[in-house]
Amino acid sequence: MKHKTLATWLSFLGGPLGLHRFYMFGTGDWLAWVLPWPTLLGLYGFERAQDFGLDDPLSWWLVPLLGITVASGALNAIYWGLMSTERWNNTYNPLDDAESPAGATNWLTIGALVLSLMVGTTALLSTLAYGFQRYFEAQIEEARKISQ
Repeated sequence: MKHKTLATWLSFLGGPLGLHRFYMFGTGDWLAWVLPWPTLLGLYGFERAQDFGLDDPLSWWLVPLLGITVASGALNAIYWGLMSTERWNNTYNPLDDAESPAGATNWLTIGALVLSLMVGTTALLSTLAYGFQRYFEAQIEEARKISQ
């Protein structure tokens, strides 16, 4: 029996680590085992940016991985949280009644949806801003080298 509220919260809180995929699809899901790696690489890039400054080229590539995994976990939480009760139960609880309370939306589900929307949007926009800023700064630096 898969509960929509629990899956939504796991996707929001543990999405970057793949916890929601372990809950929904079990330990045989390969994506659940892969998801922690980009998250850890993004955290490492964030740490490098703090240690070596924002001029570290490796951190330019690694930091956006963290934002992408956080945003994807939030997007998955929104997808599952907005799924209708009938569709949830037919997809994830096929042996149960279509109106089973396991797929029902309640206030805890809505709270996870609101937080996922706020955090996911912030993570995605921050990732895009960081990536574009680093790209354009690198282009300006290369133009300076060429002009000298």
